[in-house]
Amino acid sequence: MDINCTDTELLLFEKIARAAASIHADSYIIGGFVRDKLLGRECKDIDVVCVGDGISLAHEVARQFDPVPQVHFFKNFGTAQIRLDDLDIEFVGARKESYRSDSRNPAVEAGSLEDDQNRRDFTINALAISLQKSDYGRLLDPFGGLNDLENKIIKTPLAPGETFSDDPLRMMRAIRFATQLGFVIEANTLEAISSNAGRIRIVSGERIADELNKILMCRKPSIGFDLLYKTGLLQEIFPQMVALAGAEYIDGMGHKDNFYHTLQVVDNIAEHTNDLWLRWAAVLHDIAKPATKKFEEGHGWTFHGHEVVGARMVPKIFTKLKLPQNEKMKFVQKMVEMHLRPISLTKENITDAAIRRLIFDAGDDLEALMTLCRADITSKNKQKVKRFLENFELVLERCAAVEAKDHIRNWQPPITGEMIMEEFNLPPGRMVGDIKNAIREAILDGQIPNEYEAAKIFMLEKAKELGVINN
Repeated sequence: MDINCTDTELLLFEKIARAAASIHADSYIIGGFVRDKLLGRECKDIDVVCVGDGISLAHEVARQFDPVPQVHFFKNFGTAQIRLDDLDIEFVGARKESYRSDSRNPAVEAGSLEDDQNRRDFTINALAISLQKSDYGRLLDPFGGLNDLENKIIKTPLAPGETFSDDPLRMMRAIRFATQLGFVIEANTLEAISSNAGRIRIVSGERIADELNKILMCRKPSIGFDLLYKTGLLQEIFPQMVALAGAEYIDGMGHKDNFYHTLQVVDNIAEHTNDLWLRWAAVLHDIAKPATKKFEEGHGWTFHGHEVVGARMVPKIFTKLKLPQNEKMKFVQKMVEMHLRPISLTKENITDAAIRRLIFDAGDDLEALMTLCRADITSKNKQKVKRFLENFELVLERCAAVEAKDHIRNWQPPITGEMIMEEFNLPPGRMVGDIKNAIREAILDGQIPNEYEAAKIFMLEKAKELGVINN
């Protein structure tokens, strides 16, 4: 076998070959594992195609191990899966497919290896390795996939228009592979994506979201988003992001292209975090700029309140893109709403109160917010970027100093609601909340230190002011 496999993988392939021979079936390693091994990339997913019954082969392979691993199989799809340590092995019978125009779910029938390779999305994913005794380890490459790997080209095995019309998700996969691998999409293939962009509407939102997330987790996500934009796919799946594109001029005054600014921010943040949701915050941080854009005479373009409007847009966008409606979404909302706060502190005389409020509002997400804000500093003027980053470092230093002094980060109020109720014999209600909030605001404003004795004195004074106790 010419590809560089581990001893564990080689032993596994020998067992698969032996099992296939025992049921008189031909078997092949195919697809992504072969591609990634040839590229020197790590791959833990192994696809085995069997000219025959893939489920039977999986059970036969499992019996060669002690203890026998569990075989998960799906009779309707003719597939089976075995998990061995950190390897996922999927078995499927060779098949040929035909499609209806209104669905990406094909009609399937048993086929040959050639049929199975014909149905593959790209030439680099149609590569197979034989496990037959007669030609064990031989690379089978009917579409020149090895050459395309060497030349870093994404190309369909058959006519690209037909390939993408049959299964439109392949258009997003083409862009995702180009982004992940640093490959170029071949001209006819790229043109076919543009021609068939509207077909993406028959693909489920969950599958689209999965591809978007994979693009976003690439080393340089801008490559993928730019391709999605230029082929028309982004307009179909995420029109709010397309609305960021372009710059408008009035009286010679223009604003930056917020689409390409966003792509720069996403690339910037990708250098510093693998947190998918922080990367989504970078995608969405300026999403409301088109909705808030105004031209003010003598001043120029403004986007007042875009951070607040943008935060309100996040749930609807997450719903449309089939992204989770949970704490992850709330985190993205929070990042979008707060993304101007730290940068605004670089433009004024910073008070400790402003720093305390930033630390309090950001809470455990302060580092994530700072990472987003640093990524948001983009300009072709290197001196301007240098100045902004230096000012930003001063904000970080002030945050550290104020936190060390006031302990705002993991806020535990020195006076709790229960303590207020006990002190004044009050039932739960608005009065208790008013006193508690007043104490918090006094600490954040620097009126009193964040400690019990000072907070208790303030509480008694506030209670008198509100008429809870007599003067």
